[in-house]
Amino acid sequence: MAAPGPSAPVGPDYKVENPQATVSTSVKYDNVHVLPQTPQLIALLTMIRDKSTTRGDFIFYSNRIIRLLVEEGLNHLPCVEHSVITPTGASYAGVKFEGKICGVSIMRAGEAMEQGLRDCCRSVRIGKILIQRDEETCKPKLFYDKLPEDIADRYVLLLDPMFATGGSAMMAVEVLIGRGVPEDRILFLNLIASPEGIAAFAEKYNKVRVVTAFIDKGLDAKSYIIPGLGDFGDRFYCI
Repeated sequence: MAAPGPSAPVGPDYKVENPQATVSTSVKYDNVHVLPQTPQLIALLTMIRDKSTTRGDFIFYSNRIIRLLVEEGLNHLPCVEHSVITPTGASYAGVKFEGKICGVSIMRAGEAMEQGLRDCCRSVRIGKILIQRDEETCKPKLFYDKLPEDIADRYVLLLDPMFATGGSAMMAVEVLIGRGVPEDRILFLNLIASPEGIAAFAEKYNKVRVVTAFIDKGLDAKSYIIPGLGDFGDRFYCI
């Protein structure tokens, strides 16, 4: 008995409407940039949101999204005209990046995004900021920072996968500003954000550009992102 054929043709001429899926919440801020909500991105986000996804798969699919975020973040850096001669002897009018960059991860979850930055930018310098919530006041508290000495002369890609209330991100920006980094030279990259965090951050730092993969529905009573994906650091490093 012959095996059943495919239920629909597959190939270059195969066209079908994209399946219905939850897409990112719209926001009104010009300094907030959400990745295009393509089927590929939604599929990757679905994988890392699934509580049954193994740690290995969570890391693999998270890294794919992180790479997309870094690539989009680099698109927001200034370029200047730059012509080169190709191996055929012809001239090509192109561009090149202007200025130096560095990454700054908000520990510990932000460290998971460092490799994605290194994959795109050779020998990039990376600083670290440790901010944790004070259990008595429930407010973020700075515990540690280690940043390049010349960070004031660089464009900074601030890294943190989850953007809930925005408290840690805002404190990290204050640290960078205190080191002489202009607001318009900071790009904040994150995988999943809340509308509340986006609003608080974008209104306070309207020159800092935010690049996120997805803005979720909101925060619950414990300030967890809903639907979210749980604790990113635990799932990436521990579970």
